[in-house]
Amino acid sequence: MAEFDNEKIGYSIRIDDKYYNSLDIEGFSLMMKDPSYCYKFYWLEAIVKLISENKEKTTFDEVINEMICNAWYSVREFHIHLSGIQADGRVRDGLERAVLKLTELSGLKSNASKDEIKKAIKEHDPALKEAKEQLTNMVPYRALAGFFSKSDSHIDWESVKRLTTYIREFDKNINLLPYTLGESSKLKKEIIFNPIWMEMIQDNTVSILGWIQYEKVKWLQNNNPEVPGLAYKLAPMDEKMRKLGNVRKLWNGVLELSEVRDVFTGKAIIPKEYDVDHFIPWSFVMNDELWNLMPMESSLNSSKSNRLPRWNPFFKEFANNQYLLYGLIHEKPGIYKLYEACYRDNLHCIWAGQELYRKGNTLEDFCNILDKNMKPVYDSARRQGYEIWNR
Repeated sequence: MAEFDNEKIGYSIRIDDKYYNSLDIEGFSLMMKDPSYCYKFYWLEAIVKLISENKEKTTFDEVINEMICNAWYSVREFHIHLSGIQADGRVRDGLERAVLKLTELSGLKSNASKDEIKKAIKEHDPALKEAKEQLTNMVPYRALAGFFSKSDSHIDWESVKRLTTYIREFDKNINLLPYTLGESSKLKKEIIFNPIWMEMIQDNTVSILGWIQYEKVKWLQNNNPEVPGLAYKLAPMDEKMRKLGNVRKLWNGVLELSEVRDVFTGKAIIPKEYDVDHFIPWSFVMNDELWNLMPMESSLNSSKSNRLPRWNPFFKEFANNQYLLYGLIHEKPGIYKLYEACYRDNLHCIWAGQELYRKGNTLEDFCNILDKNMKPVYDSARRQGYEIWNR
């Protein structure tokens, strides 16, 4: 067994020696080196997934459709910018623009299934053509550049026709490439996978997809520096990640002792008829910290969805409820016990334990600490593109 050079790619993949003897594994390890845009990661990811399904031949169109599906959730649900934003506020990445164009055309929900996304792409394909064609300009060719690094031949990167010929001749006379390209143009252009590369990729699909994910996360985090928990924002949410059981028990205990009013309606919360929800959406913070949770009328929860409530006047009401909870934690041993049960899943932030929930805070102290720590997170979510819920 041999490995990708961990020093070069930062991620270890063990490859059977038989492939090292017949394939340019080092060239493969360079397929994601020095990307200009994020869609290079999605290009390789789509190809690996199609090969894992035993596809021997595909087209640019099919690969790009797969890329749109794979990027949909990150862009739509989590407002991730695939390659950042230009100084004028425009989206830099062509794949992100394609996802947003499909959103505009189809009105699909952010949590649409892959089948729904593919159906919408087919329905709106003529209107998406320009955005999709832009994604074929360089990445299919540049992705192979690492294989050409030891060649002395001049490569004309400006001519698609000459590149196609060069790729075919290189594959035939110098070294096998993962894929070669057909003679059709633009989205109809064929991609022909090499059988030996297919076998290697199929034998190592999980590891290779892990490597792509690793590199993609590094890129996305660099281009979305304010976004927390980015590693969890590349695929649909797993509801098992939600840890609200002990928080609900805590609020149940509070409701037995005191009236609590809904932050948004001012009406009294009815025990057993409320949801525990996040003030700043879970899809942004990616945690269930106690300081961001509140009891809320169940009927409003779906309406709020993953939008931000207006800071004024709702933060003040939210903070007052949190202070009510805080007071009972320190006054009632039973509530304190329920609070302690939240330690494992809902009390990880150092500032919350050491400042917010420490005994002795006045209402003013408590609200100032909460404001100081929550407002920057709220503002980051707003800058990232989270909508305001106009309640």
